[in-house]
Amino acid sequence: MSTDSYTSRPVVRPLIERFGFPQLLATTLVLVAATILLGVAAKATGSGLACEQNWPLCDAGPYNAFPANLPSFYEWFHRFVAMFAGIAIIGTAAAAWRLPDVDRRVAVLVVMGAILTPIQVVLGRETVTQYTMDILQLHFWTAVLIFVLFVVATVLVWASRLTASHVTGSLVLGALSLPFHVALSPFALGDITSYGPSMQMAQYAVTLALLATVIVAFMVGRRRLQSGRLTAVLSATAALSFVVVFLAREAVNPAFDTLYLASVAILFVAFMAGIYLSRSATAKARDGQAR
Repeated sequence: MSTDSYTSRPVVRPLIERFGFPQLLATTLVLVAATILLGVAAKATGSGLACEQNWPLCDAGPYNAFPANLPSFYEWFHRFVAMFAGIAIIGTAAAAWRLPDVDRRVAVLVVMGAILTPIQVVLGRETVTQYTMDILQLHFWTAVLIFVLFVVATVLVWASRLTASHVTGSLVLGALSLPFHVALSPFALGDITSYGPSMQMAQYAVTLALLATVIVAFMVGRRRLQSGRLTAVLSATAALSFVVVFLAREAVNPAFDTLYLASVAILFVAFMAGIYLSRSATAKARDGQAR
């Protein structure tokens, strides 16, 4: 091998060849989800306030290695995981852009996530230095957008291994998640003081699962099951899921309870319709192949 051919070899390729780009992308997605859930815990405990507007350090010396109390620990651990998530996002974007065999759509999605990452870091700092509801909302929805971008990219990368049965399975999982979403909400708990960090983390874990399932169902369903009615239902299901997530954020206000429950009920019906149509479309596709 010549020196020129060796030096022109992308430095990210040996790592990708060993572990695989799909695995790198999936790992990054898990880190993004973990960062969001830890951020929810930090918000629920008011942990940013424990740092007394100090950022990126807090109250325990270099790198806040020894947090002074539990709220400080939540904030420190959130920042710690977020740091690794940010590194993974940038690394995944670099790998996607430089590797010639990565779908350009995937590259664009993860690069968009990488562009949003420093914005998210700045918003994270502002939640500590200012802690206003507007900044908290921007911080949350930017994180959700990064999560969605990486879910879509992950589905594109794994698309060849996802079949029609995954559409029905995703819809079933989405339908099953809705009762848990309601049960973990302030509406079902009855007392806002019961909506503590554990409950909030659990509900937002269900929220991320809900968003992931509708994205998988929509993307794979449109690819594997060419049915106009199913595509319309899957589109409505995806849109309704984001409505449910938005209203769940506002459900601490009793004025939104009716809207939240109504949207959940409509979404559940949409899931049921999607399950029926996906099973019918899968059966027709199998009959066509058998003939």
